[in-house]
Amino acid sequence: MIGTAVTKVCDLEVGRTGLREREATAAGFEFVSVIAESTSRAGYYPGARPMTVKLIAERPSGRLLGAQIVGWSEAAKRIDTLAVALWNGMTVDDMTSLDLGYAPPYAPVWDPVLIAARKAVDALAALAR
Repeated sequence: MIGTAVTKVCDLEVGRTGLREREATAAGFEFVSVIAESTSRAGYYPGARPMTVKLIAERPSGRLLGAQIVGWSEAAKRIDTLAVALWNGMTVDDMTSLDLGYAPPYAPVWDPVLIAARKAVDALAALAR
């Protein structure tokens, strides 16, 4: 079990899977944590709302350790993608190649999950230098 959960408070959606920072620290992991801001659908499409994705990745391997999402419509269910990546031991680099569906009413060209994965890859590369 990896501890995936979603909830909704009024219109705000929240999702989590895997370890949070304090749990990763307690378990002895060295990790990087990144936060990516995006939108729930294409920015020009009516109803696009902000979304925040946080990824926690092991150093130096880049293996996904946990994720959290906060946003409005279409936010919380994206945690399922991250739960599958976590369950399968994917690295954030692996995740940048995920083929996620695109259609303006449902997602921007670069899904928030992909944006967060790329940001984590960049953070790990910066630490490796």
